[in-house]
Amino acid sequence: MQQSILPGLIKQFRYYKQLGDKTIRQLDPALLHWQYNAGSNSIAILINHMAGNMLSRFTNFLTEDGEKELRQREAEFEDKQQTTKQLLLNWEGAWNCVFATLENLSDADLDRQVYIRNMGHTALEAIHRQLAHYAYHTGQIVFIGKMLKDQEWESLSIPKGQSETYNQQHFSKPKTRQHFTDEFLNED
Repeated sequence: MQQSILPGLIKQFRYYKQLGDKTIRQLDPALLHWQYNAGSNSIAILINHMAGNMLSRFTNFLTEDGEKELRQREAEFEDKQQTTKQLLLNWEGAWNCVFATLENLSDADLDRQVYIRNMGHTALEAIHRQLAHYAYHTGQIVFIGKMLKDQEWESLSIPKGQSETYNQQHFSKPKTRQHFTDEFLNED
């Protein structure tokens, strides 16, 4: 019996959104604009870039090129000193676009041809491309947050020194079939 790949993909997108959410919640608003140097990205810049990319790629996903003419990619890399409220509205709105699109796809849609900058992909290839892109930038957000919080950082996974306890808890339970994100997505 072949299962749909879409629910697992949606869970992975939700997992990366949650990592970003949990990082942002740990930071004072001013820290969202911190940059290591002029050539590096702040969390605010990464949020704007990801939001611009998400809206471009997932709006009319099956019918329009994923690089929309209205997108201003270069402007995404300028820190506009937006309020935290505006940044979070951009973040949430963009993720809502991703999830609305993914949740309305069927398995048959995954083989359809879509384009990003006139380069053809199956819809599934384009989804995987975006999942990797968002994981990459979410990792940057988490890394910046971890550096800024230093010793006050609250781990988003298995805290250092707790691997053995974590493994014992899991191996003490019967084997189950579940998505790896299930335990993390149920925490909020």
